[in-house]
Amino acid sequence: MSSNEGSSSAGRPLSPVAVALMLMLCVSWGFNQIAVKLVLPDIPPMLQATIRSVGALPVLLLMARLRGVKMFASDGTLGAGLFAGVLFGIEFVMIYQGLRLTTASRAVVFLYTAPFFVALGSYQFLGERLRGSQWGGLALSFAGVALAIGVPQPNVDASVLLGDLLIVAGGALWAATTLIAKGTRLRNAAPEKALGYQVALSVPILGLAALISGETITHRPAMLSVSLIAYQSVWVVGLTFTLWFALVKTYSASKLSAFTFITPLFGVVASYFIMHDTLTLAFGAAALLVIAGLYLVNRPEVTGSQVVPDPNVPA
Repeated sequence: MSSNEGSSSAGRPLSPVAVALMLMLCVSWGFNQIAVKLVLPDIPPMLQATIRSVGALPVLLLMARLRGVKMFASDGTLGAGLFAGVLFGIEFVMIYQGLRLTTASRAVVFLYTAPFFVALGSYQFLGERLRGSQWGGLALSFAGVALAIGVPQPNVDASVLLGDLLIVAGGALWAATTLIAKGTRLRNAAPEKALGYQVALSVPILGLAALISGETITHRPAMLSVSLIAYQSVWVVGLTFTLWFALVKTYSASKLSAFTFITPLFGVVASYFIMHDTLTLAFGAAALLVIAGLYLVNRPEVTGSQVVPDPNVPA
């Protein structure tokens, strides 16, 4: 991708529609964390992730057919697509293996280091330049996530720290797939195709990881588990991930990624209503930090009454 293309999208403010879509994605992804937990008694994590990817493939193919997207046409995206697909599969292996060692609360905090990796990668590879206030906004949002989940926690040993590192690695790979979708020829591919590479390649990677881990389904899953797997496959992976890549193609990767800080907060709210977890005053303070951080990341630079144009965006 040319630097002009990257800079143009970097300077483009998020439209009200984009903001609304990002909020919807974050709500969906926040509930997805609860869905995964509710299914675990019936289906182990790596098998759950494998089934999710298998179920998402027909959804992507159907959407592509309805929109006239040629999924198998040669368009120069194969190399970048295969690379992104391998990273996508390994990402979830890292995350699920990390969850075996660390707590879910620590995992969600460390996973949302991803926006920092996106910001750094956008600076290095996409020509996006974040102001000091925007970096401060990212830091505020991350602090809000940490406060909401309740870290630091006691009883952290070497095993837990290893799990934390695996989750951070998963966050870095999440950022990498976002940057590949934004900065390679995948940018010119339809979102269904860009995601299709990743979902398709994740199936053998996750399936092999489940086999190596010795995971099996020992009993017939309950209807609730089947329904939640369908939610993950059809809605989360098939539809919301496609919308995510469509937004990444159009807007600043770092600004969009900053919105994902809201996801664990929605996860906490979902836990309150579904799993009867307790909400505290600390959660309210955390929400304010996240909102303040998002404002700093997304607001235009203003001098007096004039909006200062981004120097990296061509006139």
